[in-house]
Amino acid sequence: MQITANNPELRSWISVAPDSEFPIQNLPFGIFETAQHGKRAGVRIGDFVLDLAQMAQFGYFDDLGFVASDFSQDYLNPMMRRGKLAVRALRNRISELLATANHSFRLNESQHVALLPVANVEMCLPVQIGDYTDFYSSKEHATNVGIMFRDPANALLPNWLWIPVGYHGRASSVIASGHPVVRPKGQIKPDDNAAPIFAASRQVDFELEMGFLTFDGKPIGESISTAEAEDYIFGLCLFNDWSARDIQKWEYVPLGPFLAKNFASSMSCWIVTLDALQPFACPTPAQDPEVLSYLQFEGNKSYDIHLEVAIEAPSCPEQVVSRSNFKYMYWNMAQQLAHHTVNGCNIRCGDLMGSGTISGPTPDSYGSMLELAWKGTKPIQMPDGSERRFIQDNDTVIMRGHCAQNGIKIGFGEVKSILLPAH
Repeated sequence: MQITANNPELRSWISVAPDSEFPIQNLPFGIFETAQHGKRAGVRIGDFVLDLAQMAQFGYFDDLGFVASDFSQDYLNPMMRRGKLAVRALRNRISELLATANHSFRLNESQHVALLPVANVEMCLPVQIGDYTDFYSSKEHATNVGIMFRDPANALLPNWLWIPVGYHGRASSVIASGHPVVRPKGQIKPDDNAAPIFAASRQVDFELEMGFLTFDGKPIGESISTAEAEDYIFGLCLFNDWSARDIQKWEYVPLGPFLAKNFASSMSCWIVTLDALQPFACPTPAQDPEVLSYLQFEGNKSYDIHLEVAIEAPSCPEQVVSRSNFKYMYWNMAQQLAHHTVNGCNIRCGDLMGSGTISGPTPDSYGSMLELAWKGTKPIQMPDGSERRFIQDNDTVIMRGHCAQNGIKIGFGEVKSILLPAH
């Protein structure tokens, strides 16, 4: 099925600012609520949200295999369970209804109640996440961490260039943008020569990531190939996988992160479909040694997504501390999903996969405070004269991302969370 919604010539009859991240070529999905209605599915266009539950009641999706109740739910999962082609047809239909050539919806002003100013809605966690897997797929990030904590001459562990390393995270503590994060407590070891202590983490960090969400996969025991992988990916979001570095350093041997990572992970509220990102597909960085056969792939499987991280404090305006790009990732999403399922592991609708920290080749493109301030030895200067080695209480971390090409900007909005003091 052709993706007609990506046509760069399309324009909407709804007013969209020229520099908007949400032109008619984007149409990301999310869950919103208002004072009058409970949670329901919506699509972003400019500064408006299109109420899909209302549009379904008007009959615009009757021939697409959806029912009205698919859109009047707390999460996007019922809609997503219709599968890749159904969601593609839905996005194509929404594009037709919002395009300048449209007459049915455009001229029926009584139905414009389905268009709500985004300022009048509250955005919610868009997907019910069953399982969450976090990868470790940036070569630059893994190298930097290896240099800081292990032998600089052997920064990458022996398996890193052979497999997309990952671990299973905590789905219950994935939260929507805007939800505050409380500084975690746990065991830390400030002195290598003394016993550990119980305390609030002193090294809370952000991790700049992208997340992708899946449709239902194959039955348990079957695998998804790199050629099939993108058929099982619904879309992408911005993702801040918060970390407590001092807790992590003490606990991660031998089984990896636990309390250092499971206290909170923040995701953006708009899910940009993988279909919408196809014009921005780009080559994956060269992989050496040659990967094993099940990880080999053809075509462009990486995506040119510009990313930035800012820190805002009560005493000063936001300061951009990192500018990076999703295209830097050594392992792409198709390889991650193929590796995840090669042993027969099944994925389900709404599963979340974190890319791992996205660090680029230059110090200003690193994706964590651990790297940006280089384990605290190179503090970041803030506009009010203060310094940051890690995130302080009442700091707000803001991540943004967009693609840009031929005058069209496809954005994700932002993921924004304040860090509150430990309870």
